[in-house]
Amino acid sequence: MKKILGISAGFHDGAVALIDTNGEILFASHSERYSKVKNDPGISPDMLADISQHDIDVVAYYERPFWHNVQRIISGQRPLGPWTLTGTLMYQLNDWYDRILAQQCRSFPHHLSHAAAGFQTSPFHEAAVVVIDAIGELDTISIYRAWYDDQGRARYQRLWRQHYPHSIGLFYSAITKAVGLRPMDEEYITMGMSAYGQAWRHQNQLMTSLLKDQQEITFARNLHIGFDPGEFSSYDDTDVAAAAQSITEMLVNNVVSKARRLVDSDNLVYMGGVALNCVANSRLGAIYDNIWIMPNPGDAGSSLGAAALAYGKKLNWNTAFLGHAIPGDYPVEALLRELETRGIVGVASGAAEFGPRALGNRSLLADPSGPNIKDKVNDIKRRQKFRPFAPAILEEYCLDYFDMPRGWRDSRYMQVVADCRCPDLFPAVVHVDGTSRVQTVGPDGSGLRKLLEAWYLKTGCPMLLNTSLNIRGEPMVNDRDDADRFENLYGVQVHS
Repeated sequence: MKKILGISAGFHDGAVALIDTNGEILFASHSERYSKVKNDPGISPDMLADISQHDIDVVAYYERPFWHNVQRIISGQRPLGPWTLTGTLMYQLNDWYDRILAQQCRSFPHHLSHAAAGFQTSPFHEAAVVVIDAIGELDTISIYRAWYDDQGRARYQRLWRQHYPHSIGLFYSAITKAVGLRPMDEEYITMGMSAYGQAWRHQNQLMTSLLKDQQEITFARNLHIGFDPGEFSSYDDTDVAAAAQSITEMLVNNVVSKARRLVDSDNLVYMGGVALNCVANSRLGAIYDNIWIMPNPGDAGSSLGAAALAYGKKLNWNTAFLGHAIPGDYPVEALLRELETRGIVGVASGAAEFGPRALGNRSLLADPSGPNIKDKVNDIKRRQKFRPFAPAILEEYCLDYFDMPRGWRDSRYMQVVADCRCPDLFPAVVHVDGTSRVQTVGPDGSGLRKLLEAWYLKTGCPMLLNTSLNIRGEPMVNDRDDADRFENLYGVQVHS
């Protein structure tokens, strides 16, 4: 059976995805999980070893190198050499080099790869597709009408777009740098920080000095180059983050409202790195009844999008657990014992998550009701005290504890925040603003589902704190060797 290898590499978040001609997703993972280099832009040979038993017939790349170079020239960067299909990719492929070059190689537009990763994994037959990221070749925002034709082939009609340098993603990254964090990496920390600030203190100043047209999403200056070092020196970082978050929510709503007017559909597919902003996502239900965000909406997920475009039809999306597999049954009883005795435990079992958020197979889990649990987990992970943790909860009990935002019946992939009905009972998973980034776990037969059911029977509590299992400065644990290192460094048991 023919196989299609999708590749995202060369800029940041290198990844590959493998599908067959029945639309089955055989594998999808991030290079960083193998190289241990955060946001690794290349392709790790160790990752390719996980799919070495497969014969590759088609290679699909997630953007058009020529137009990527045009963008680099416009932004004042040196263009990549013409010798490479994928930026810094080919020299890393070793024995895969000849195998890949011998196959049919195709490349697709960056934003179209984002769109396909969303639409062709979604439950919809037709939808409006919105893509918002930092830079995708020359596009920064795209709106498509997407549907399947009579032969079941995915069709895309682009109806509106915005060009570089006008970019919501670059705006948020510039703010991330301005508040002392790493752009293109720690935007999620900016989002968490924003809950501690007062948006009204600086929102008008930011909008007046930076925004040109709120509806067309144009900015008064190129934020790719960031801000002058002293521009926000007299401002509190949390207030700047809060103002930026509020502006981002407004701009995202404006784009999604535009999609609602342009496309006659009740279904929204939303992709691109900005779609990881779960606070902004929580507002989208006021515009759309049905929303799908593939759990890896950024560039790494576009490896699957490129493969989907080469395939051309709907993919069989069943799970986000698509990466490196640690064999064995999910260790429910061992995890329960550790939670009862110590309150905190790690799990590295089954296939790793495809996406930036741990969903139960590479997770650090804890009792959400413990008064000191949040500080203990923060100490283990060596991270800022203000950052929140997520609750993973049995889906059928979610509404007893959380007011889910309109339009979101579930949040299987931690994609929205919700107000907690009883924050005093679960201090470990409730942010300073009273919200939680909820992960609902339905009756899907997953290991986490079985653990939550067992935990509920023992304690009467249907949720656990869930955060990613990783060593500070490194990506999530991938294999058993990583899990052993985590145990040795932090003294926390990790069961497989």
